[in-house]
Amino acid sequence: MARSLPILTFHAWDDLPSVLSFPTDVFVRGIRKLYENGFRTLSLETAVSCARDGAEFPERALVITIDDGYRSVYEFAFPVLQEFGMTATLFLTVGADRAKGNARPPAVDGRSMLCWKEVDEMHRYGFSIGAHTLTHPDLTRVSTTEVEREVCGSKQRIEDALGVPVRCFSYPFGRFDRRSIELAREHFSCASSDRLGSFSARSDLYALERVDAYYLRTDRKFDRLRQPSFPWYLRARNVPRRLRRACRTALSCVDDLVSGS
Repeated sequence: MARSLPILTFHAWDDLPSVLSFPTDVFVRGIRKLYENGFRTLSLETAVSCARDGAEFPERALVITIDDGYRSVYEFAFPVLQEFGMTATLFLTVGADRAKGNARPPAVDGRSMLCWKEVDEMHRYGFSIGAHTLTHPDLTRVSTTEVEREVCGSKQRIEDALGVPVRCFSYPFGRFDRRSIELAREHFSCASSDRLGSFSARSDLYALERVDAYYLRTDRKFDRLRQPSFPWYLRARNVPRRLRRACRTALSCVDDLVSGS
């Protein structure tokens, strides 16, 4: 048994010059190697239940999460994960307007979005479906009314469309504040953030650590998942990441002071 496991975060599978894009060939080789080395997926809900109960995780277990709901999830990632008997938790941005059946929300950043029929097919296979707001705003930068509309509205719309409870949430950009985390605690069993690290019983269930696929974008980096040194790799990546965020926070405070003067 294991005391921690990685929660991987993917977004899109394409060749666009974006931090959200993941190379398709690296994904296929990486998932195949994980499978051949005995790795299996847990749903995010199952992993959270283990943590709540104080139980350890199965050896060689991991959670795969996919944010936003781009069409490439269905077109590419879904068949690859099916081939190796793996599943994922899919966090959907559902759009400001209601869509049905084959209708798709408006494209985002040049990428086509999933339709409900595709989401339903993946859910029937075994994918868990979580909420990721209606329109993907930074919840720390909008009004309290908007935070509630985005968080609760996305949950309700998914439940109406699929007829299943939605228990997991992912903050857009991984950013949260007191208002959004309080709503997450009220309406969900867990919420995912952009904190980099492994998930364990010590984790805050409403600010879950994940491993963004950006740090796995080559064969060599993806192979680190199978190595005992992987937690040390995450710690090393966290150092410059925290420095960059501290600088951005300081610059933001300066901008706020200047604009308010």
